[in-house]
Amino acid sequence: METIPDTSGYMIAGYAISFLTMGIYAASMYIRHINLKRDLETLESLEKETKKKK
Repeated sequence: METIPDTSGYMIAGYAISFLTMGIYAASMYIRHINLKRDLETLESLEKETKKKK
């Protein structure tokens, strides 16, 4: 009778890599959001300065 190989370690490693990848992606999206917000504020302040000069 053959025994089934224990591959639970590979399964745990696969889940860990998947969650790590998703975490890095989520952090990247959050950082991009913060940078876009900062860029928007900069553009709005430049627009106000341009309107004041006219």
